[in-house]
Amino acid sequence: MRDRFGLVARLDYYEPDDLRSIVVRAASILGAEINGVGAEEIARRSRGTPRIANRLLRRVRDVAEVHGDGTIDEHVAREGLALFGIDELGLDKVDRSILSALCERFGGGPVGLSTLAIAVSEPTETVEDVYEPYLIQQGLLLRTPRGRVATTAAWHHLGLVPPASAIPGADQSMFD
Repeated sequence: MRDRFGLVARLDYYEPDDLRSIVVRAASILGAEINGVGAEEIARRSRGTPRIANRLLRRVRDVAEVHGDGTIDEHVAREGLALFGIDELGLDKVDRSILSALCERFGGGPVGLSTLAIAVSEPTETVEDVYEPYLIQQGLLLRTPRGRVATTAAWHHLGLVPPASAIPGADQSMFD
């Protein structure tokens, strides 16, 4: 079906520099004062998506106005993003809940999509279409034929020690 249209387009995530420019422009439209480091912090955590960058900017602007002098710098950006539960990788509460369920409840997986969705109280479509793509892109989650699996990076991001089976090469003996 795709070949009938002659042009096959693919949407990619935005680069952090492009998102920084979008954040700076949106801040000027909102009348918010922002410096380059504050804009970079918001852009870096916006999951490569301008819509998310703009949403985060509005929330951080609110924090800057309530808790500061209205200027968004690195400190205010970090404070605002932490207040709204956005971590260093741009993961929110649900992202971390998915990874926590995988690691802590299911030993890193594999676990089926339906079971994982029930464990985090989200519809399967939302987990699969909204959360998984970014977690996979960040190297925190794998889809395997047997189910979803947390990577070693996911364990480390949560501050957990991965089981020996989750570490590449750990299942080989020294006599292999």
